Amino acid sequence: MPTQSHELPKGTQVDGYTIENAIGGGGFSVVYRATDRDGHDVVIKEYMPSKLAVRNAQLEVVAMNEKNVERFAHGRRLFFQEASTLTNLKHSNIVNVINFFRANGTVYMVMDYEDGHNLQAYIQRHRGKLSEVFIMTVFPALLDGLSEIHRHGLLHLDVKPGNIHLRKGANPLLLDFGAVHEMMHSRQFQPNQVVTPGFSPIEQLDPGGYVGPWTDIYALGATIRTCMAGTPPPSSTKRRERDTMRPATSAFKKLYSTELLETVDWAMEVDPLLRPQTVEQVMEALNQVAPPADQIK
Repeated sequence: MPTQSHELPKGTQVDGYTIENAIGGGGFSVVYRATDRDGHDVVIKEYMPSKLAVRNAQLEVVAMNEKNVERFAHGRRLFFQEASTLTNLKHSNIVNVINFFRANGTVYMVMDYEDGHNLQAYIQRHRGKLSEVFIMTVFPALLDGLSEIHRHGLLHLDVKPGNIHLRKGANPLLLDFGAVHEMMHSRQFQPNQVVTPGFSPIEQLDPGGYVGPWTDIYALGATIRTCMAGTPPPSSTKRRERDTMRPATSAFKKLYSTELLETVDWAMEVDPLLRPQTVEQVMEALNQVAPPADQIK
């Protein structure tokens, strides 16, 4: 019989780690705060696709029914590959994966725990209108991290405020690589395709759409715009049908520099061919933004 919760109970031992409590997750995973054998805090992410699997009385994650067995197993393999890849991906603005292992019929990855808060919560608290100096502190660093991801032949495919952790001094950390895949990987079978309305560009929503660095660039542009507006932009499907979204150069012209707003509009072009094709192009555009004189908000 499945348990009442998808989450592991407090005090559960998994490969030498002790679960403290669940701190997040989504449709494909549960994220826990835990401690290692030495009592140090860590973050553990568990592959737990709630639409495909359940947790039984022995705390094992098993496919919900026979027809989901193959999809569950395929997603578990991708999750393991993700963890394996991330252990070799080291950058000061990318979450640091320190271990990964199999247990309870599923896969876990262990990450450094770092104090701070989530960008999504920060935006909601301030209702948008985050200062230009804040944006120019956070996003060049994130772009540098994205550049490293792309240099390894990978795409993040789920850049959004909820996946950005802010450390002291607004030093950002890019989280949640659950959607990551190789640039040339076939997209015909993706049981754990991640789509976030407002942040996923049109090529990520279309079957067989040609994703690339420009896909992450759209999501990053949408994230910057959300810092300004306080709410996510319209979905890319709505924008393709009838684009009623005011350009940033018009909507926020009294609050931010023209160079920054032009970069956001360029990154958020509906047609992927009209966007910057590389992170380096975006970084070059942001280099034209004059350093603001006010303080981080």
